[in-house]
This record gives sequence, C-alpha cells and structure tokens, in this order.
Amino acid sequence: MRPLTIVLRIIPPPASVQRLRSAAPVHRLLANMAAPALSSRAGSAGNSPTATPSSTKHVPQAPELDFRSGARIEELNRLIAEFSKHEQREYDDQRALEIHTAKDFIFSMLGMVQKLDQKLPVANEYLLLSGGVREGVVDMDLDELTVYARGADYDMDFTLLVPALKLHDRNQPVTLDMRHSALCHSWLSLRLFDEGTINKWKDCCTVVDHVNGATNYFFSPTLVADWFYESISMVLAEIQKKPQRGVPRVEKVERNATVISIILGVGGSRMLYDVVPVVSFKGWPAVAQSWLMENHFWDGKITEEEVISGFYLLPACSSTGQKENEWRLSFARSEVQLKKCISASLMQAYQACKALIIKLLSRPKAISPYHLRSLMLWACDRLPHTYLAQEDYAAHFLLGLIDDLQHCLVNKTCPNYFIPQCNMLEHLSDDMAMLHARKLSSVRSDPAEHLRSAIEHAKAASRLTLELQWRGGSSNLSSPLSETGADQQPDDRLAKKLQQLVTENPGKSISVFINPDDVTRPHFRIDDKFF
Repeated sequence: MRPLTIVLRIIPPPASVQRLRSAAPVHRLLANMAAPALSSRAGSAGNSPTATPSSTKHVPQAPELDFRSGARIEELNRLIAEFSKHEQREYDDQRALEIHTAKDFIFSMLGMVQKLDQKLPVANEYLLLSGGVREGVVDMDLDELTVYARGADYDMDFTLLVPALKLHDRNQPVTLDMRHSALCHSWLSLRLFDEGTINKWKDCCTVVDHVNGATNYFFSPTLVADWFYESISMVLAEIQKKPQRGVPRVEKVERNATVISIILGVGGSRMLYDVVPVVSFKGWPAVAQSWLMENHFWDGKITEEEVISGFYLLPACSSTGQKENEWRLSFARSEVQLKKCISASLMQAYQACKALIIKLLSRPKAISPYHLRSLMLWACDRLPHTYLAQEDYAAHFLLGLIDDLQHCLVNKTCPNYFIPQCNMLEHLSDDMAMLHARKLSSVRSDPAEHLRSAIEHAKAASRLTLELQWRGGSSNLSSPLSETGADQQPDDRLAKKLQQLVTENPGKSISVFINPDDVTRPHFRIDDKFF
C-alpha cells in the first residue's frame, strides 16, 4: 500500500495584509515603549495592578504667559488688582462729609453767578463726573491745560458740566450747523433761541451779516469761557471778603483754555473741580442717527431712551476750525449710562492702562485718555459679553487695550464711538504717531514693570496727601465741622448716608439738579436715586 503524501501549498497574503502585519509589531513596540514613560509621569493607577491612589502624581500646570513680554498673566492680574486698591481708596465718614461740603460750595457759587446777570438758566441741570478733564472723562484738548498732580496738587478731582444754554423742548433729532466745521464739531446759531436769550448773550457771540441784511449771532465758546471765568472770579472774591467758618478754602482758581479749574481745601482734603461751560440738548443729533441702527453691547441691558436722553456741545475746537466759533459734540450723558454695562475687570484694566499712558504719553499730549475710553467701548461691541465678564481676565484686557491703542497710532485712526466716521487722530502727523507708537511699544514689552511703577506712583501720592494733612495740623487743614464749635456734633445719619453713597457708587457719575434760590435741598442723583 503506497503511503499518502499531502502537499501543503502556502499562498502569500496580499501586499496590503503583509504591510499591516509587519506594522503591527512596530505599533505595539511604540506603545510598549511609551507606556512606562506616561505611567512614570502621570502616575496612573490603571497601568499597574499594584498601584494605589496614594501613589498618583499630578503634573503642575504651566503658568499662563503673555507671548509678547513673557509676563505671567497671574502676576499682571495681581498688579492690576493692587493698583485698583490704591486708586479707589475707601472714604471714611469725614472724607464723605468733606466731599459733600465742597459740592455744596461749588453749587452755591454757581447760584451766585446766575444772579449776577441772569445769563445762566434759573433752574439748571449739571452733570458731575468723577475725574478731572485731564483724566479723559470728556473729549477736550489737553495741550493747553496746566499739569496738576494727584498728591502734590489735589486729592480728588471732578468735572462739572454747566449748561450756559439749554435746548430741551424738542423731541425730534437735533440738526446742527456743521457747514463750517469738521466732523463732531458745530457752530451754534442763536436763531434757535428766543429774543430774550439772544439779548442776554449778544456780548458772547460773533456776528455774521448776510447779504440779505439779516444778522446772525453765533455762540462763541471762547467768549463764553471769558465771561464764565470773570463771573466765577468775581463771586469767589466776594466770598473771600467775608470768610465764614466751615466754608472751604479757595486755594487756586485758574483758567485753562475754556476750562475753569478750582482747587478747594476742605478739612484735610484738596478737591479739584474742572468747571466747563456747555450747551445742553435733549434728544439726539442727526449726525449720529446711524449709530442707533447698529447692534451694541448695551442692547437689552439698558433702554435706548436712557442712552439717547441728551448730548452736549463742549467748548473745544478741531485742529482746522475757528476757536471762537466751533463747539465739539459730547455724549458724556450717554457714556454715564453705558458704564453700567461694562464689567468690573474691564474697568480695572482701563483704569490701569489709563495711568500708564498718562504717564508715558503726557508730553506732547497728542493722545488723550478719552481715546482709550473710546477703544474700550469699541471692544465691548466687538467681543462677547461672556468673555468680557471673566473676573480673572483683567490682564488680557489691559494687554488688548494697549495693542488696540498701538494699532490706532500706527494707522492714525481712532473712530469716535458715537460718530464712527469721525477720526479723532486725523490731525496727527506721521512722525508724532510713530513716536507715540514706539513709546507704547516699551510698555507692551514689559507691562509688569510699568504697572509696578504706576503702583509706586499711586502710593507716593497717598503718602504725600497724608504728609500734607499731618503738616497742616488742626489750624490750616482742620475740618469744617470742628470750626462750628466743640459742642456741635456732626449728624451721624448724614455721615452714614454720604458714606454709603460714595462707597456703593465707585467711579459713577452724578446728575445734579439745583435751584440757586434754595441750595439746602437734596439736589444730586445717581441713576434714578435722589440724595
């Protein structure tokens, strides 16, 4: 019987299968090589049957860095918070009473100015803003203003807009005469007002005669500022002839272009008031109507009626305009409302950034803090609310504002927030723009060091204030309350009320209503609250 022979024929697999099989060991090898390394770094209990939870190790998270400067974001946040703490000092009852005393003195003084020649409206509505003109609370030129330093010259500063004329009886868009002016500026003809108003203000107008024989009176910002300064000086001189206990000391009265700066000494505080004559309008200017058609960050948070309740004409001129005739549009009343919708962390970043640019770009004054304020409002429109509401993003906001400002300088473009077609840097020369951009680049390269410098500056100002208070003693810098007699105690309820007002509304602006015949009644308002 012949043996059975079995022949096995091995057929090679397709090339694709060969490649897969040959690659598999390599993958397993890589996995086996990587596994111990991952296990040793992460200490994963799942990779070892004998591992226990106590042997788990966590990789420390690398600090978040700013790409440009290498600064730690956490450190920048800490420095911004420290700066805010020194800038936003808490006021005790005594300081609150001193603020109230100074405010009453300024309002009483304006009531006396009104009675001199009846030019100012009898029942006027002022806008009191925290921060002086030099702080950029309104869009005015800073190159003609005397430099004042916190600590050396004053302790607190305010801007007070005082309407010389009011146009509050219109419900339609206000059309201004902009034929002779640059964007955001206007001449103001008194033809909008009654004959009595024209007769009162003729001496503060420039006169233009038309070919048809008609005479047109244009309200002059420079002539109004002349009259306002002379009237205030006359009233203050009269007050100082009959000094009274408890009345603030007038330490300085100075005209800076169209701004009247008054420094008062009240108790242990020195308060700077930048008083600005303005024209007040209800409604909204026609030139800014298109802005209302766009989407904005405040939509749904506040009403349109709150935002467009009114605007002003400031006594400021464009680079090519006529100083004696040209006024600048201001939306300060609207900005007060918009601030309600800005997150605390973004406001902290803005205040810190403002301190940096004021110090760095102060001379020449081609860049105003108001430019930075406009960039902040544009950023609010551009970026999501959820991002801007992050409490620990102040450092990112600060760096972003610096980047935005540098971009504006390089491109010589900074659009007005309310009238975007108005470029607020159009007048800047190429050389000046690049000079400021290079200066700003040094801040961006080392923001932490510049923040530390700003903090030290704020500390020095506070120390100087305390030193001046100590030197003054009880004679020169005594409290107005102490001069009314030892047996007369201050009203604790008033002190508590004022303390609450100041501490609960940091940085907020105050609308003021005053009857010059009765300055004893409560007459200032924060939002919808009267005090």
